[in-house]
Amino acid sequence: MANPWTGEVALVIDGQRRVLKLTLGVLAELEAELESGSLVELVQRFEGGAFSSRDVLALVVAGLRGGGAEVTQASLLRAEIAGGPMAAARAAAELLARAFMLPGET
Repeated sequence: MANPWTGEVALVIDGQRRVLKLTLGVLAELEAELESGSLVELVQRFEGGAFSSRDVLALVVAGLRGGGAEVTQASLLRAEIAGGPMAAARAAAELLARAFMLPGET
């Protein structure tokens, strides 16, 4: 079960419910991979609706890795995500929001 208070988000991939979480390590990897300059710029893209499918895929992979899964982007290219691209984008946005939420915020 995903625990939103610890930054976790659930997503069904290939029929299996997976828990995603952005740890400090995967956030550093993500920032280097996306070459976005900073995580703040990535957050701004999501807040402004200017994110790309590459951003979504990278966040889902980072979240899976932070949740303990050994995955790569290549392994997710043909994965079936319940709810399709919109569910993946929603999960990616929730991951970012929960990773930077201060205690007590809702």
